[in-house]
Amino acid sequence: MNPVVTVIGGGLAGSEAAWQIARRGMDVRLYEMRPVVSTPAHATDQLAELVCSNSLKSDLPGTAPYLLKQELCRLDSLLMRIANEVKVPAGHALAVDRDQFCRRVTEEIMRMPRITVLREEVTALPEEGITVVASGPLTSDPLAESIARFAGRLNLYFYDAISPIIDAGTLDARYCLLRRDTEKAARTI
Repeated sequence: MNPVVTVIGGGLAGSEAAWQIARRGMDVRLYEMRPVVSTPAHATDQLAELVCSNSLKSDLPGTAPYLLKQELCRLDSLLMRIANEVKVPAGHALAVDRDQFCRRVTEEIMRMPRITVLREEVTALPEEGITVVASGPLTSDPLAESIARFAGRLNLYFYDAISPIIDAGTLDARYCLLRRDTEKAARTI
Protein backbone atom coordinates (compact mmCIF):
# COMPACT_ATOMS: atom_id res chain seq x y z
CA MET A 1 0.00 0.00 0.00
CA ASN A 2 1.22 3.47 -0.94
CA PRO A 3 1.94 5.77 2.03
CA VAL A 4 -0.10 8.95 2.20
CA VAL A 5 1.92 12.14 2.62
CA THR A 6 0.36 14.95 4.63
CA VAL A 7 1.13 18.49 3.45
CA ILE A 8 0.08 21.26 5.84
CA GLY A 9 -0.41 24.59 4.09
CA GLY A 10 -1.67 25.39 0.62
CA GLY A 11 0.56 28.35 -0.15
CA LEU A 12 3.34 28.37 -2.72
CA ALA A 13 5.54 25.77 -1.00
CA GLY A 14 2.69 23.46 0.03
CA SER A 15 1.05 23.53 -3.39
CA GLU A 16 4.32 22.77 -5.16
CA ALA A 17 5.23 20.04 -2.65
CA ALA A 18 1.83 18.35 -3.05
CA TRP A 19 2.11 18.52 -6.85
CA GLN A 20 5.63 17.08 -6.93
CA ILE A 21 4.81 14.29 -4.47
CA ALA A 22 1.65 13.29 -6.37
CA ARG A 23 3.50 13.30 -9.70
CA ARG A 24 5.89 10.79 -8.22
CA GLY A 25 3.06 8.36 -7.50
CA MET A 26 2.24 9.04 -3.85
CA ASP A 27 -1.13 10.05 -2.44
CA VAL A 28 -1.28 13.46 -0.75
CA ARG A 29 -3.59 15.01 1.82
CA LEU A 30 -3.15 18.77 1.37
CA TYR A 31 -4.55 20.76 4.29
CA GLU A 32 -5.46 24.41 3.81
CA MET A 33 -7.33 26.14 6.62
CA ARG A 34 -8.85 28.84 4.45
CA PRO A 35 -11.76 29.64 4.13
CA VAL A 36 -12.68 27.91 7.42
CA VAL A 37 -10.04 29.93 9.28
CA SER A 38 -8.98 33.19 7.66
CA THR A 39 -5.80 35.25 8.01
CA PRO A 40 -5.29 39.01 8.08
CA ALA A 41 -3.41 38.91 4.74
CA HIS A 42 -5.42 36.55 2.53
CA ALA A 43 -8.38 37.73 0.43
CA THR A 44 -9.47 34.44 -1.20
CA ASP A 45 -9.77 30.74 -0.49
CA GLN A 46 -7.45 29.90 -3.41
CA LEU A 47 -4.26 27.88 -3.11
CA ALA A 48 -0.92 29.63 -3.73
CA GLU A 49 -2.46 33.06 -3.14
CA LEU A 50 0.17 35.79 -3.35
CA VAL A 51 -0.54 38.15 -0.47
CA CYS A 52 2.25 40.68 -0.82
CA SER A 53 3.94 41.32 -4.12
CA ASN A 54 2.99 39.70 -7.39
CA SER A 55 6.69 39.56 -8.24
CA LEU A 56 8.66 36.33 -8.18
CA LYS A 57 11.79 38.48 -8.26
CA SER A 58 14.58 38.91 -10.79
CA ASP A 59 14.70 37.15 -14.12
CA LEU A 60 18.22 38.38 -14.87
CA PRO A 61 20.72 35.57 -15.49
CA GLY A 62 23.31 35.34 -12.76
CA THR A 63 20.99 36.34 -9.93
CA ALA A 64 19.94 33.96 -7.16
CA PRO A 65 16.18 34.30 -7.92
CA TYR A 66 16.85 33.52 -11.59
CA LEU A 67 18.87 30.43 -10.71
CA LEU A 68 16.21 29.17 -8.31
CA LYS A 69 13.50 29.59 -10.96
CA GLN A 70 15.64 27.76 -13.52
CA GLU A 71 16.10 24.86 -11.10
CA LEU A 72 12.35 24.75 -10.46
CA CYS A 73 11.65 24.70 -14.20
CA ARG A 74 14.01 21.73 -14.62
CA LEU A 75 11.93 19.91 -11.99
CA ASP A 76 8.76 20.62 -14.02
CA SER A 77 7.44 23.03 -11.39
CA LEU A 78 3.69 23.60 -11.49
CA LEU A 79 4.14 27.10 -10.06
CA MET A 80 6.78 28.12 -12.60
CA ARG A 81 4.76 26.76 -15.52
CA ILE A 82 1.69 28.71 -14.47
CA ALA A 83 3.72 31.83 -13.56
CA ASN A 84 5.15 31.91 -17.07
CA GLU A 85 1.68 31.47 -18.57
CA VAL A 86 0.14 34.37 -16.58
CA LYS A 87 3.11 36.73 -16.40
CA VAL A 88 2.66 40.47 -16.69
CA PRO A 89 5.22 43.13 -17.70
CA ALA A 90 7.61 43.89 -14.84
CA GLY A 91 10.96 44.88 -16.29
CA HIS A 92 13.63 42.36 -15.32
CA ALA A 93 11.38 40.52 -12.86
CA LEU A 94 8.91 37.69 -13.26
CA ALA A 95 5.58 39.08 -12.08
CA VAL A 96 2.20 37.41 -12.44
CA ASP A 97 -1.46 38.30 -12.57
CA ARG A 98 -2.11 37.21 -8.98
CA ASP A 99 -5.80 36.30 -9.51
CA GLN A 100 -5.12 34.13 -12.56
CA PHE A 101 -2.09 32.58 -10.86
CA CYS A 102 -3.83 31.33 -7.72
CA ARG A 103 -6.96 30.31 -9.63
CA ARG A 104 -4.93 28.23 -12.09
CA VAL A 105 -2.83 26.61 -9.35
CA THR A 106 -6.00 25.72 -7.44
CA GLU A 107 -7.60 24.21 -10.57
CA GLU A 108 -4.51 22.09 -11.33
CA ILE A 109 -4.22 20.84 -7.75
CA MET A 110 -7.94 20.03 -7.55
CA ARG A 111 -7.70 18.04 -10.82
CA MET A 112 -4.75 15.96 -9.64
CA PRO A 113 -6.15 12.49 -8.81
CA ARG A 114 -3.62 11.71 -6.09
CA ILE A 115 -4.21 14.96 -4.15
CA THR A 116 -7.07 15.33 -1.69
CA VAL A 117 -7.54 18.93 -0.56
CA LEU A 118 -8.92 19.21 2.96
CA ARG A 119 -10.25 22.64 3.95
CA GLU A 120 -9.70 22.49 7.67
CA GLU A 121 -7.30 23.81 10.26
CA VAL A 122 -4.56 21.48 11.43
CA THR A 123 -4.00 22.20 15.12
CA ALA A 124 -1.27 19.65 15.84
CA LEU A 125 1.44 17.87 13.90
CA PRO A 126 0.45 14.32 12.97
CA GLU A 127 2.05 11.72 15.23
CA GLU A 128 2.66 9.26 12.40
CA GLY A 129 3.41 9.20 8.72
CA ILE A 130 5.26 11.54 6.43
CA THR A 131 4.40 15.21 6.92
CA VAL A 132 5.54 18.33 5.08
CA VAL A 133 4.89 21.50 7.08
CA ALA A 134 4.54 24.44 4.68
CA SER A 135 2.34 26.72 6.72
CA GLY A 136 4.40 29.90 6.54
CA PRO A 137 4.22 33.09 8.58
CA LEU A 138 0.43 33.01 8.99
CA THR A 139 0.38 29.67 10.79
CA SER A 140 -2.49 29.48 13.25
CA ASP A 141 -1.59 29.69 16.93
CA PRO A 142 -2.44 26.05 17.81
CA LEU A 143 -0.30 24.67 14.97
CA ALA A 144 2.54 27.07 15.80
CA GLU A 145 2.45 25.79 19.40
CA SER A 146 2.57 22.19 18.18
CA ILE A 147 5.54 22.95 15.92
CA ALA A 148 7.29 24.72 18.83
CA ARG A 149 6.78 21.70 21.09
CA PHE A 150 8.16 19.41 18.39
CA ALA A 151 11.16 21.52 17.39
CA GLY A 152 11.82 23.13 20.75
CA ARG A 153 11.19 26.83 21.17
CA LEU A 154 14.89 27.65 20.96
CA ASN A 155 15.04 26.00 17.53
CA LEU A 156 11.97 27.62 15.99
CA TYR A 157 12.46 30.69 13.82
CA PHE A 158 10.72 32.23 10.86
CA TYR A 159 12.59 34.36 8.36
CA ASP A 160 10.78 36.26 5.63
CA ALA A 161 13.62 38.01 3.85
CA ILE A 162 11.69 38.44 0.63
CA SER A 163 8.75 40.55 1.84
CA PRO A 164 9.32 42.01 5.29
CA ILE A 165 6.25 43.60 6.83
CA ILE A 166 6.53 46.20 9.55
CA ASP A 167 3.58 46.81 11.86
CA ALA A 168 3.46 50.56 12.52
CA GLY A 169 2.36 49.80 16.09
CA THR A 170 5.76 48.24 16.79
CA LEU A 171 7.70 51.41 15.93
CA ASP A 172 8.77 54.08 18.37
CA ALA A 173 7.27 57.15 16.69
CA ARG A 174 9.66 59.48 18.55
CA TYR A 175 12.63 57.74 16.91
CA CYS A 176 10.99 57.82 13.46
CA LEU A 177 10.31 61.56 13.68
CA LEU A 178 13.81 62.24 14.99
CA ARG A 179 15.35 60.14 12.21
CA ARG A 180 13.26 61.89 9.53
CA ASP A 181 14.24 65.33 10.90
CA THR A 182 17.93 64.29 11.06
CA GLU A 183 17.87 63.03 7.45
CA LYS A 184 16.12 66.21 6.28
CA ALA A 185 18.71 68.35 8.07
CA ALA A 186 21.55 66.32 6.55
CA ARG A 187 20.17 66.87 3.03
CA THR A 188 20.06 70.66 3.51
CA ILE A 189 23.69 70.94 4.70
